[in-house]
Amino acid sequence: MSYTMLDNSRIKPIKYAPESLEGAALSFIRKSCEGLRFDKSKAVSISAGERDAQRAGENTVVLDTDGKSNKLGQIPYNMEKDIDRLCLENAIDRFLRSGKKDDAFDVYFCYLEMFIGDYEKNRRMIELLSEFEATGSGLLMKHRDHYSHSVYVFSLGLAIYESNSVFRYIYKKYYDLKDDCDAAAHFLKYWGLTSLFHDIGYPFELPFEQACSYFEVEGNERKGRPFLAYHALNDYVKIEKETKDKLAKLYDRMTFNSTNELFAHVLAEKLGGEYRFTPFQMYDVLVNKPTQPNMFNHFMDHAYFSATVLFERLFEELRIEINKTFLDALTAILMHNSLYKFSIAYYKEPGNKPFKAELHPLAYMLMLCDELQCWDRVAYGRNSKTEFHPMACRFDFSKDRIKAVYLFDNKQMGKVADFTDAYKRWEKEYVQKDGKTAPDAPKPPKLRAYSEMYVRKNGRTLFQLDIESIVDLSEIKLDVDADFVERDTTNHQRFLSNSNYLNLYNFAIVLNGRWAHVDEWAKVREEGREESILKNTKLIDEFAEQFKQLSLEYKLSNINQAKSFSKYLDVIGAFYTDKNVDYEFLEEFKQEELHEIGRMEHHRWLQEHVDMGWTYGTPEKSRREFERRHKDMMPGLTGFEVPFDAAAKHYDDGLDAETQNKDTDPMECMLVMLRLYDGLRIYRLK
Repeated sequence: MSYTMLDNSRIKPIKYAPESLEGAALSFIRKSCEGLRFDKSKAVSISAGERDAQRAGENTVVLDTDGKSNKLGQIPYNMEKDIDRLCLENAIDRFLRSGKKDDAFDVYFCYLEMFIGDYEKNRRMIELLSEFEATGSGLLMKHRDHYSHSVYVFSLGLAIYESNSVFRYIYKKYYDLKDDCDAAAHFLKYWGLTSLFHDIGYPFELPFEQACSYFEVEGNERKGRPFLAYHALNDYVKIEKETKDKLAKLYDRMTFNSTNELFAHVLAEKLGGEYRFTPFQMYDVLVNKPTQPNMFNHFMDHAYFSATVLFERLFEELRIEINKTFLDALTAILMHNSLYKFSIAYYKEPGNKPFKAELHPLAYMLMLCDELQCWDRVAYGRNSKTEFHPMACRFDFSKDRIKAVYLFDNKQMGKVADFTDAYKRWEKEYVQKDGKTAPDAPKPPKLRAYSEMYVRKNGRTLFQLDIESIVDLSEIKLDVDADFVERDTTNHQRFLSNSNYLNLYNFAIVLNGRWAHVDEWAKVREEGREESILKNTKLIDEFAEQFKQLSLEYKLSNINQAKSFSKYLDVIGAFYTDKNVDYEFLEEFKQEELHEIGRMEHHRWLQEHVDMGWTYGTPEKSRREFERRHKDMMPGLTGFEVPFDAAAKHYDDGLDAETQNKDTDPMECMLVMLRLYDGLRIYRLK
């Protein structure tokens, strides 16, 4: 069994090949993480017979009611944890099908709620990255998405752990983990922190790059041009006394006054012998990273700030109990960009020793996955937008290897032909018989990033050779290739509506809270004063507290309802934007538009519930959450995909007017929230 506290016959099967990225990542969550976050002193399984006995009213099984669904005390505690895990599995599945930023949000949300704590306390940390990239990156010469990228990196790591027995053995040995499920749960927690937050320091790097881009001249070095640096960091990197005392217990009564001192010690302890550096040498590097970028080839290292910000948030603000594995996650983040390459291994120089997983498994996995994940990334920088990047990647993780075929758009073959012709001419003219390049040769033609996949040495692409110089692939085999395919937009729907969705959490809070004030909302809507509710800070605080009491499943349901609004607008011929455009304002929906929106929202609600193992039924309300049967589901539905036509018919014929309003009222609420929270206006295309 995979979800021991749920009816597995109701949970959709994993439809991907087990050796694929999707299949391996989802199998890791479903199969390897059985019992995730369980309290073993409570019920850990519910058999079908026990469920039947419960439904019949027989007291043959004693189950706790310490879990929460839409409120506390409705389901067993471990049942809630299984539902949480299914939420994470479905969130990863949605993201890997779409690659969209708002689906990446769900994965972040699940991880934070499950392993760190209340999302509200952590939201700014990740939302800042999304905001800066979307608004500031257009001023840069080179920059690509790091928000969705991090969720791809997270998924890659899960897939490699699930499929690669070599890495699993190394990881379990390193952390002395005997039980497979315990080891998988351990990896999920600490790999999730490492991968999902490895780029949150980018808001520190972006202003630096903006200044460089302002003065940048194509082909010239940055040396001698103005640059930014960060100072007055002493208070920011300072470690408070309470945290110092906890660290002293972990490190033989050593005192660390700053994160620079701590990170220098941890890195030297793990890698100093292999790469010949002391804590003092590493400390000097870390102190100078943000303050003297001219010492590091005029580049600012976002990884330094990612690790520093995360330390402060976890241990100084949230007061999470510190341990050495958390510090492994932070030092893995610290090394992933330039620190390891240019201040530890000097990986471009003779005598380079590629990084072994045995030294630091989390750092190894991050460096490997960060390099592999170069597909389906939004280009923001001016040069990046003109480059030729892979739109997808086909993985095969069978036989303890990684085979990656990067997929390029075959409609760009003209651009590729121009490059390959130019490269062959250059090769013919400047590459000598012994394979060496002539001393007077100009730089070879490039078509980033395709050229790194095209040019080979000793049968391996330049892309693969670069990864091999960073991480040791003698045991975990890698094979990289490229292919050309038709662009597949089946699951990558994009709509005219444009928003960073920074207030997605706020939208969800209001959508949930309004149900306790339906009459009040109807009254102010009739008077055209809906914003009065949203500006009532006392009421919004009440909504926020109510939202925190929900289970992860119900929180995500509200979030996904808000996310669907752009799709519904697209169908009825409308969109929202913060730009002034010459279209008619949409102040309210027409009746036929509301009807179409109601049908789509009911279809979304049905599919969401099917994905979470719900079926049709009319149990007593007190038992609905435990039995996971609902009267508004479609009777007789078979399979795990809800056809839209069937859902629309059920909306029209199977729901009364009051229930139909539950699907349309929230969408009218979204009209007001978009105007107030995001400053967006909604327009009709016609």
